[in-house]
Formats: sequence, structure tokens, C-alpha cells
Amino acid sequence: MNLSHKNHPLTPIDEALEKLLIDLPRTEGTELVTLADACGRVLTERLVASINVPSHANSAMDGYAVCTKDLAFEPTKLKVVQRIAAGQVGKRLSKGEAARIFTGASIPEGANAVVMQENCSLVGDEVEILQKVKTGENVREVGEDIQVGEVLLHAGHRLRPQDIGLAASIGLTKLSVQRNLTVAVITTGNELVLPGNELKDGQIYNSNFFTLSTLLRLLNVEVIELGIVEDDLVTTTQTLEEAARVADCIISTGGVSVGEEDYVKTAVESVGSLDLWKLAIKPGKPFASGKVHNTQFFGLPGNPVSTFVTFVLLVRPCLLAMLGCKSPMATLFQAQAAFDSDKSGERQQYLRVYLGKDGKGRPELKSCDNQSSGAGSSLCRADGLAIIPPYTSVARGDTLEFIPFSELLT
Repeated sequence: MNLSHKNHPLTPIDEALEKLLIDLPRTEGTELVTLADACGRVLTERLVASINVPSHANSAMDGYAVCTKDLAFEPTKLKVVQRIAAGQVGKRLSKGEAARIFTGASIPEGANAVVMQENCSLVGDEVEILQKVKTGENVREVGEDIQVGEVLLHAGHRLRPQDIGLAASIGLTKLSVQRNLTVAVITTGNELVLPGNELKDGQIYNSNFFTLSTLLRLLNVEVIELGIVEDDLVTTTQTLEEAARVADCIISTGGVSVGEEDYVKTAVESVGSLDLWKLAIKPGKPFASGKVHNTQFFGLPGNPVSTFVTFVLLVRPCLLAMLGCKSPMATLFQAQAAFDSDKSGERQQYLRVYLGKDGKGRPELKSCDNQSSGAGSSLCRADGLAIIPPYTSVARGDTLEFIPFSELLT
């Protein structure tokens, strides 16, 4: 599909995302990885518990294991006959006996509660219980956390550190996950040079590649660097075709606008098609998506903020969806604005904001001073993006939707 820039309507971001997520190719192939390598990967099968956790009743705190039938009167004195540390198994308690016990230690037979040590008084080999104790008090029962046969995680879940600990707690050493994506990254522009070189007149350093490659590695993506492509149609086309041969997905920066030196859009359409071009968002209007042959393509604007914003809002959820992730979208929060903003136009705005506190200690959003799409340093001062819908003005105290970077940079 060739999309003409003449009178081309801007696509709202929600509509664009819906279309993208439907049309995306899905990655084939799974692999078995160790727990140490599983964080951030996407599960391909259910995680089902094969054991109870805990596997034995144990103490929730340091204290004394007792039988509540021995505590008919307050206070009551019991003879301390044993000491049980975590990892040890005690002997059965008889009537009138107690065991010194520590957090995590198995509850001995004959005991049905643990009295925290602060509610006891030890004199010699006798402990005096100073308050009433209920059956089961301070005892972690078998399977209280996890029961045999319980489905703990579902296929399509993206693994977090706590999930890795969960898998370890039921004795697993490896997990079945979706294979990693390979993404070819192309940066375009005659003005670009790599850091480490001396800048000549008219040149800038290629910061977008390093931003994108870092963002991709947060998703465990294998990055294929295809270098800086000069503003030339033949070279751009050849590089795109090379990328399509070696990668699951292609991401380019620059060259998707309507300037005379912007060749990426034309090159993509010559060897594939564009399904989306020009979004109703600010920054990030000249975003493009389509296919190079059968390989997914995303064309990001060249300005550093636009590159970052379109990646985290559009490309990131798409890559996660390609991996089979069932929840690829970031969670939105609400917070009060600590700034005023004139009425927006037809494009939904994503303002760089940082968190502060109002006079009552409540969180509020403060706007970064420079909202230019070329001001990359503002991203380092920001804590996230505040959303201003089309044709909307903002007054101090208004409630805005807010996407913290913590939701986008994992």
C-alpha cells in the first residue's frame, strides 16, 4: 500500500495500536532457559506447582511451640525440652512441654501454635506463657502459600524477578520461554557520526542507535546493527532488504517524513508496503509501520524525543505481542497537574513531566521546561509522560493520565 502525504489523515494512537496488534506476525520457536536467564522472557507453557509450599508446617516467628490444650490458665508454665532451628526436625512434645523454636523451623508433633518470644518469660528450663494463644497462631500451614496442582503462571506471562523466585520455590531450574526476537536497527542521515569521532560542521552524534539498542536489550532482544545509512534511495532500499533477510523485525530512525531527503518511506513501499503513516500524537507524528517483504517494519522519527516516545508507546508493546505476551501495554496512572497548558490541537500530546509534591504531600506532575522533540536531555529529567487528549487545555489541579517510565523501561 502506497500512502500519499497529500491530505493524509492522522491516525489516533489507540486506533493505530489496535491495528498494529492485530496485524503483527507472531514469533515461532521456544527454548528452555535456566532461571538465571529467564527474567524478562515470555513463558510458553503454564507453571503448575508440583509440591506444596511450605511443604511442612513451620513457625512464622521466633518463640515457643506449644499445645494450646496445655494453656487452660493464664499465665501457664511449660517445660522447655528442646531447641529447633530452621532446617531441623524436632521430637514430639508431651503434655506440659514446649520447644524453643525459630522462624522457618518445622512445628514438632504435639504442638499446634507458636507463642512469640515477646509474650513469654523464661526462667531456667521453664517458659511462662503470659497471654492467651489460639490454635494455629504463628504457624504456616502446609500449602498455605502454594498447593500441589495450583496454576501459578500462565503462558504469555512476561517473567519478573519475583516470578523467578516463585519457580525456584517449587524446585524448578529451567523454564520454557519464547525464543528471543532479532531486530535490525537502521539509523539514517548524512549528518550522523558515531560517538568517538570529531564532529565536523553540520554533523551530530548518532544518539538514537544507542537509545534504541538499550531499549531493545531491556526486552532481551538480539540487536543487529546495520549502521548509519546515507540519505540515498538505492542504499536505503538495499539495507532494508538485507535487514529483512536476517531479522524478525526492522526498526529505522529518520527518513519517514515528507522532506526531499527522506527516503525510507519510498524505499519501504518499493519492496513492501506501509499500513500506517503519520499519527495524531505529539511528539512522534511521522511514525510508519508496514512490511519489508514479510518482515515487520517500524519507521521512527529522527528527533531523539520522538524516537524514544514512539518506541515506548508503540514499538515496545508490538514487540512484546510478537513474543506472545498477553499483557503488552503499560499501566496508566492518574495524578494532578502542577502546570497550565493551552488547548491542544488534533494531536494527543505526551508531555515530559517529573513528579513533585503539593503542600499536602500529595504527588503532582510538573512539566519539563523544554518540550521540543529535539531536546533529548529533557527525557533524563523526566519521570514519565503526561497525556493531554486532543483539543484539551490543562489548568493547575486538573487530573491527568500519567505513564511513569518505570512502566516503560523494563
